[in-house]
Amino acid sequence: MKSLLFLPLVSNLDPSDYVGFTFFVGCMAMMAASAFFFLSMRSFDRKWSTSILVSGLITFIAAVHYFYMRDYWAEFGDSPTFFRYVDWTLTVPLMCVEFFLILKVAGAKKSLMWKLIFLSVIMLVTGYIGEAIDRDNAWLWGLISGLAYFAIVYEIWLGKAKKIAESAGGAVLAAHKTLCWFVLVGWAIYPIGYMAGTPGWYDGIFGGLNLDVVYNLGDAINKIGFGLVIYNLAVESTEKSQLKNV
Repeated sequence: MKSLLFLPLVSNLDPSDYVGFTFFVGCMAMMAASAFFFLSMRSFDRKWSTSILVSGLITFIAAVHYFYMRDYWAEFGDSPTFFRYVDWTLTVPLMCVEFFLILKVAGAKKSLMWKLIFLSVIMLVTGYIGEAIDRDNAWLWGLISGLAYFAIVYEIWLGKAKKIAESAGGAVLAAHKTLCWFVLVGWAIYPIGYMAGTPGWYDGIFGGLNLDVVYNLGDAINKIGFGLVIYNLAVESTEKSQLKNV
């Protein structure tokens, strides 16, 4: 089989192939976002540089994987499940790291970061098993994945992360709340895509949806959106710091 590195396939996409189109647009959007975040790193106080760097890494990793996924789709017309979960296994824990980085200024400890990362890995591993390995029990693996997801939601909305954000107040609290909404609403797109692509009691509800379109839209909204929230926090904090020094 030819290596995916040498597949000149994007030009072969059918104009009516909306799945391939979302792969292509997702790749370009992620790459553009990465360039934006990387080039803006020197525009803020140094304490925010790591957060902006991580935002750029999230979208850059996604862009690279989307490059392969769009060619895989064009060649085989099948969902690139393996590539997608490799992408998520790298980027979703980094999105959890973002919570720690913005709350670090208010005294957040690394234990919070590792807890969120651990839950995200459980969510992703069980999701992959249900979608690619044990599809006959997809509903069970999806349930376990969903429980890990709701544990993350609880931690950031009602748990220790919420308390730290409230103690920080101001722009940090506002950014934390926005990221929480991304997790609650934006990440909820992924269970819909999971149910659209796996067999289960939910076939009659989500069976008509295309999981790749759902996943592609979810990735673009969540990963770029996460970075823009961090960018806005860095801008506001830097402006306030500069005003104090005037």
